[in-house]
Amino acid sequence: MAIFFNKLAKSTSASFNTAFVGKPKSGSAVFSFSAITAMAGGFSTYYHISESESNLLTLKSDKWLEFKLQDTARASHNSHLFRFSFDPSAKLGLEVAACILTRHVLFLQTGPKVLILNPYGFAFKRMAPLGQNAEGKTKYVIRPYTPISDPDAMGHFDLLIKIWGNKCLRLHLFVLVSVHTSKDVLVYPEGKMSQIFATLKPGDVLEVKGPIEKLRYSPNMKKHIGMVRADDILLKQKLDILEAGHPNLKVFYTVDNPTKKWKGGTRYTSKDMVTKGLPGPSDDTLIFVCGPPGMMEHICGGKAKDHSQGQLTGILKELGYTEQMVYQF
Repeated sequence: MAIFFNKLAKSTSASFNTAFVGKPKSGSAVFSFSAITAMAGGFSTYYHISESESNLLTLKSDKWLEFKLQDTARASHNSHLFRFSFDPSAKLGLEVAACILTRHVLFLQTGPKVLILNPYGFAFKRMAPLGQNAEGKTKYVIRPYTPISDPDAMGHFDLLIKIWGNKCLRLHLFVLVSVHTSKDVLVYPEGKMSQIFATLKPGDVLEVKGPIEKLRYSPNMKKHIGMVRADDILLKQKLDILEAGHPNLKVFYTVDNPTKKWKGGTRYTSKDMVTKGLPGPSDDTLIFVCGPPGMMEHICGGKAKDHSQGQLTGILKELGYTEQMVYQF
């Protein structure tokens, strides 16, 4: 499994290295989709950090570190790649199935009004002073992300971020320009952190802490691994290349708003799709599930309020999978 994710990261990084040079002005068509991925045996290489390498790692799990934004590139109509740089002789220090925490100051939604058009065509407001809580301490927005760059990459890591609320922001721009002259309006209708990402420019700083371990993967932990993931189709070409080169890797896509040329599945993930696309229930099976709350409820029931794995329900439960066979991200 680990070598699969490493190869995916490497192929993705290579394509985005090209993206940084070309910087396309507009993205290709993107659809909301679910991907069912199944792997059967063969992937036993484990990305492991040895003691000798630990001195060359950058992340600190107990300390926020500042990383400068090196460059950006558009991946789709609403998703963008952000490359952050650090010591070119060091690695980030992220293992398989782990993530990082990002932190940035939350700007106040009151105060002097400044309108800017960022490189993605959205309207934003740089706000001052910085937000503070009742005790006078700085307010932050904190969100977890998983870098898509190669774990072995030296001196940089890449984040692929969906920018939420762009239509609302464009509307606010017109309202501000044509009507308002002194009063402020809401500028973060959705996705506080993603909107902050959209305002960043090369040279700006993001605070990062980690790694945050989700699941400790060990070699030959399971013989059969499956994944159900809901998101935009951004890495389809890379997944297709990996599938073509690995007979034990199968990928199935389903979209909720297909075009006439679409040849994959349609509508939501069904029992039939799971039965045909994922390894069946067994002690040697592990199914990963990741997506929005509605999708998680439909597939496996969603996490508990305390963010633990919770009780397994949904179509996986109905098909005979147990809680030991399913892991929710």
